[in-house]
Amino acid sequence: MTRAAIRWSRPLRAALLVGVVVVAACSSGEGATVQAITARGADTGPQGRVPQFKVECGWSHSASDDPIVHPGKPGRAHLHDFFGSTATDAGSTPSSLLDTETTCQNRNDTAAYWAPAVLRDGEPVEPTGSVAYYRPGPGVDPASVAPFPAGLLVIAGDQTATEPQSVDVAAWHCGASPILHSDPPSCPDTAPLGVRVAFPDCWDGERLDSEDHQSHMAYSDDGACPDDHPVAVPQLVFEVRYPVTGEPTGLALASGGVRSMHADFVQAWDQAALEREVRTCINGGKVCGVVSNRATG
Repeated sequence: MTRAAIRWSRPLRAALLVGVVVVAACSSGEGATVQAITARGADTGPQGRVPQFKVECGWSHSASDDPIVHPGKPGRAHLHDFFGSTATDAGSTPSSLLDTETTCQNRNDTAAYWAPAVLRDGEPVEPTGSVAYYRPGPGVDPASVAPFPAGLLVIAGDQTATEPQSVDVAAWHCGASPILHSDPPSCPDTAPLGVRVAFPDCWDGERLDSEDHQSHMAYSDDGACPDDHPVAVPQLVFEVRYPVTGEPTGLALASGGVRSMHADFVQAWDQAALEREVRTCINGGKVCGVVSNRATG
């Protein structure tokens, strides 16, 4: 994947809480860029009161496959951790993933999610799980959000990054802390290490993929999609959790340094179920499944 120019939104943190900075129970790693997430009124982050639904998905498997960047070429990619459909491999397509077994609690979600493996002293760290939050982009009218089209492919973040990425797109954190870091922080036992990748929330309305796997999508700005990407879709905020606490020594990503975080998504939901979730939860102004994660039916 080549490094793509991305339309950055007004910071995602503007859609989280603007107010008193929460003092998190974690400290920054050496040299890390740390940005406190503060909040506007009713917006309290992925776990908050913004209309949304979430899907919890266990770790499925790890493999050096990437069906978006290296389709049909097993072993060509760096090591990835896969979530969602258990059938994901180098040859996967949206249609091949439909109706497959899934690690997600919502059985209608047979989409594929993946991120580069976290390594400690060169050895892979098995994730403890992931959460996919589907919500409007920052300031976007929830009633205007359309479901993802069937078969959409998209990558968020920059696997070539050596300098800090915007924490609005790719960040490390401790547990449920709203404090985001460009480098892994030192996390207490009560709040292990996690990563968060926010996907673009505007679609060009035509392409399901693009040469760089990013330019058919864009980030909203000040609650509006750009003219060339006019369709507001859910902002997928994908979090992966790891059993890592204490000083973040010896950590790296399989894609390179700790700043090369990115994530991939193949939209292979049962389309009727996805449309129902978007209509009931996002368009309907409801927070669904943040506690129970039951499908809305």
